[in-house]
Amino acid sequence: MTIVAADYERTEMGTIQIAPEVIEIIAGMATIEVPGVAGMSGGFAGGIAELLGRKNLSKGVKVDVGQKEAAIDVSIVIEFGTRIPEVAAGVQQNVKHAIESMTGLSVVQVNVHIHDVIFKGSDKVEEIEVAPNRVK
Repeated sequence: MTIVAADYERTEMGTIQIAPEVIEIIAGMATIEVPGVAGMSGGFAGGIAELLGRKNLSKGVKVDVGQKEAAIDVSIVIEFGTRIPEVAAGVQQNVKHAIESMTGLSVVQVNVHIHDVIFKGSDKVEEIEVAPNRVK
């Protein structure tokens, strides 16, 4: 998470400052609202995926905030059987809309990283066993 010395909103009552953690939470909430997203992932370094809990809504979200713009990276786990490009596009649109409408910042990028697939009705990710020498 990075924040540049922001030119915060000034009003006659004072200044308005939005912490990068707030933007991370907004992005996390907007991400898990998209159908096909099973949960957030801490990424390869973060290890295990956290499924749809509200424990840490900023998990799997990285935000770079400038004076008037923001770039967002989200790492997700998707449900098996969903179309990845459609889910990713839905995440991009939902995150961009949520951040722009709630903060007034212009979102220049929403990068979606798919780290895992989970099977519906399962509490943990299962592995598919591939037969040896199936493809020649």
